[in-house]
Amino acid sequence: MAIQILFLIVAAITLVSAVMVVTVRRMMHAALWLILSLFGVALLFAMLDAGFYAVIQIIVYIGAIAILVIFAVMLTRKVMDDRGAQTIRHWWVALLAVLGIFGGLAYVMMGWSRLQVGPGIPPSDSLIADFGQALVSPQGYSIPFEVGSVLLVAALIGAIYVAVEHRGGKA
Repeated sequence: MAIQILFLIVAAITLVSAVMVVTVRRMMHAALWLILSLFGVALLFAMLDAGFYAVIQIIVYIGAIAILVIFAVMLTRKVMDDRGAQTIRHWWVALLAVLGIFGGLAYVMMGWSRLQVGPGIPPSDSLIADFGQALVSPQGYSIPFEVGSVLLVAALIGAIYVAVEHRGGKA
């Protein structure tokens, strides 16, 4: 019973912080809410006895990507002072689309016979070994992983270029 209450608290904090990411007006605050949201996801992984994924969530998403976002925001100070409208006029269309996609995914997942909900699924060491092999195997996820890292480096270089250009210097 206590674990269920803890799960609901962590899930609520994660959802509220995810909503705050897209609704706050300042980008630095959005980045900090993003860190809280990602940490909540790591806690949910830990509660599911998926410690490896929880640690990866903290190291990769909080330790690398969120900090990269914060550096990019700090390098582009002019964007931090933006006081313009943060939402579009037809935001409700996007909300309907998201709810439709969520409903469709929930419908498909409910009909999936291999879906097992609840505790009782024993953790397997071979799953972690298979995941590690998939990350480094050319037939697995090594190419998308490298493309993602190049994309992050390009984003950081772009942020530095924009920051230098706004100060009146040459890139």
